[in-house]
Amino acid sequence: MPADRMFAPWRGEYVGAHAPVPGQSQCVFCKAVADAGQPGGLVVHLAPLCLVIMNLFPYNSGHVMVAPRRHVGRLSEAAPEELGEMMALARKLEGVLEQAYKPHGMNIGMNLGAAAGAGVADHIHLHVVPRWNGDANFMTAVGETRVIPEDPVQACARLRPYFAP
Repeated sequence: MPADRMFAPWRGEYVGAHAPVPGQSQCVFCKAVADAGQPGGLVVHLAPLCLVIMNLFPYNSGHVMVAPRRHVGRLSEAAPEELGEMMALARKLEGVLEQAYKPHGMNIGMNLGAAAGAGVADHIHLHVVPRWNGDANFMTAVGETRVIPEDPVQACARLRPYFAP
């Protein structure tokens, strides 16, 4: 029996037009580290080895990513300490997002390489996406439009206090 498929053409703009071209623009994660603390920025938290940043093109409100501060393109290039801190931050985000958003579940995962769907293929990052029952509604399936009730800058301001010392 063939598997059901759901196509997501609205993601094409992000995967195509917004995907960085190697050698043509600065990596969004590296730029975010350099610009951390700027007004309107999307960095939620800078840890010693990694950062937590809002996704500019989120699937849902509260969609964050965890990435090493160091430009690392493959898991095999990451230091064990970087990978450990990424998972520790994902664990913290699980609790933070449960408190801040009250989701019914979460997607946590990585896309390695452009062919796997990575919008930023040359800097590894872990997605943490809050999910709610019924969050893939008719607008997504029929209207090719995502309804996200919270701007990423607002979401960033909402999550930063959970990481305050």
